[in-house]
Amino acid sequence: MQTFELTLKQTIDKLKSGDITPSDLINSHIKRINAVEKDVDALNETEFDLAVKKAKAMDEIVEKGEGGALAGVPYILKDNMCTKGLKTTCSSKILNNFVPPYNATVVDKLEKAGAILLAKANMDEFAMGSSTENSAFKKTKNPFDLSRVPGGSSGGSAASVSASEASFALGSDTGGSIRQPAAYCGVVGLKPTYGMVSRYGLVAFASSLDQIGPLTKTVEDSAIVLNAIAGHDKKDSTSIKVDVPDYTEGLDKEIKGMKIGVPKEYFKEGLSKDVKTSIENAIKTYESLGSVVEETTLPTFDYALSAYYIISSAEATSNLSRYDGVKYGYRAKEFDDVVDLYKQTRTEGFGAEVKRRIMLGNYVLSSGYYDAYYLKAQKVRTLIKQDFDKLFEKYDLILSPTTPAVAFKAGEKEDPMAMYMTDIYTVPINIAGLPAISIPCGMSNENMPIGMQLIGKPLSEKTILNAGHVFEQSRGIFPLSETLGKGGV
Repeated sequence: MQTFELTLKQTIDKLKSGDITPSDLINSHIKRINAVEKDVDALNETEFDLAVKKAKAMDEIVEKGEGGALAGVPYILKDNMCTKGLKTTCSSKILNNFVPPYNATVVDKLEKAGAILLAKANMDEFAMGSSTENSAFKKTKNPFDLSRVPGGSSGGSAASVSASEASFALGSDTGGSIRQPAAYCGVVGLKPTYGMVSRYGLVAFASSLDQIGPLTKTVEDSAIVLNAIAGHDKKDSTSIKVDVPDYTEGLDKEIKGMKIGVPKEYFKEGLSKDVKTSIENAIKTYESLGSVVEETTLPTFDYALSAYYIISSAEATSNLSRYDGVKYGYRAKEFDDVVDLYKQTRTEGFGAEVKRRIMLGNYVLSSGYYDAYYLKAQKVRTLIKQDFDKLFEKYDLILSPTTPAVAFKAGEKEDPMAMYMTDIYTVPINIAGLPAISIPCGMSNENMPIGMQLIGKPLSEKTILNAGHVFEQSRGIFPLSETLGKGGV
C-alpha cells in the first residue's frame, strides 16, 4: 500500500512511529494529485508550496512527539469555507476573485490540530446541486467511473478522498451534500447535529440547515476529524454549548441489543434493486451482530422534499442578496445606474440553478404566498421533527439507504426535479437537525458503490459512529484502489 492510500488512522500511527514524516506524506499526496487530478477535476485552488513549507516545519515537531492530533496530515476543504489569503469562490463566477481576510473556525481548529491544507475542492455553485455539474469552473468526475457524477454539492471533497488526494476532506451538508456524494464515491460522510460544528466562515446557503462535516475513508477516521472540529464557537450564534466527548472512544463497543428502526417509506417505488439488496444485506449484518431491527414508519416522509426546497430556497434568497457588485466579488462592466448594476451583476454572476432557487425563494416569501408556502413548510418541518422524536423514543438508530440509486451518468439528469429527487432520503435529517452518517455497504452490478445511512437523535454522534464502525469492521475495509471501477482512476 502506498502512503497516499493509508486511512487517516494508519497515517497518524505511522507519523507517530516515525515510519513516515509529514514531508513524506505531503509530497506523496501532491504526487497523487498531479497524477489523477486531470481526470477527476476535484480541485479549484491548490496550495502546494505553502503545504510543503508547513510540512518541513512540522517534521521536527512530529519527530519530538509534539504537535496536535492531526500534526502533518494533509486535508482538502470545500470551496465555501473561508481561508485567509486563499481564494474562496463557492465555485461561482460572482466570487471568482474573493480572497477572505479571515479563516472559518473549522480551518483554525484544524490548523491548531496540525493539519495541513492542500487544496480547495470544487462544488455545485453556492452548494446548490446534487452532482457538482453546477460549478462555474469545471465538472468533477466520479473516481470509480469517470463518466459518472460524484454527487453534490460536496462532490469535489468526496471525489478527492475517494481518489486518495488527501487523508480527509471537509464538506457542508444542507440537504445531503456530504452523505449523497459519500455514497456515490464509496467513502464515509458524516453530517453532525445542527450546531455541533461552527458555521462561522462557511458561506451560507440555508442558515438553518447548513452543517459542516468530514468525508473520510473509514468511520474511525470520521470520529478523529470530528474530535478536531466539533465544539462551541462564540462567533456562531447557532453553535451548541455542550461538552464534546472523545468520539474515538467506544467505537468497538458491542451493539448487541441495539434497537434499529427501518422506515418503510424509504423502500417505495424509485429504489433501485441493487441498493435495496445491499441495504437488506446490511440489515442482516446488524441482526447477526445482535441488534434488533424492526420496520417502522415516518408518516411525514413524503412532505420532506417539498418543505426542504421551499425553506432552503427562501433562506438562500436572503443570504445571496449581498452579492450585488458593490461590496465585493464580481461586478458587471456595463450598466446604466445602480439598479442596473445590481441586475447585470447578478445576471452575469450567478448560474442557472442558483437563479432558479433565488426566484423560487422570492416567490414563496412574497405577499400572498408566504402563508401558503413558506409558513406551511415551517409547520411541516415541525411535524417531521416530531415524527423523528417519536421514533427515537423506541429506537437507538434509524437505518435507511443514503440514495435511491448509484451515481448517475454526467448530463443524465437535465430535469431539475429528477435531480432534486436524488436527495429524497437525506433532506428529512437536515430539516430535523439530526446527525447522520453514510457508510459504504455494497457494490452495484456496475461496480459502483452503495451507501447506507444511519440516523441518530440530536447529539448521538457516538452512537452512530459506534454502530457504523462495528458494521464496517464486520464487513472488512478494503483500499479504495482495489475497488475503483475499470473506468475510474
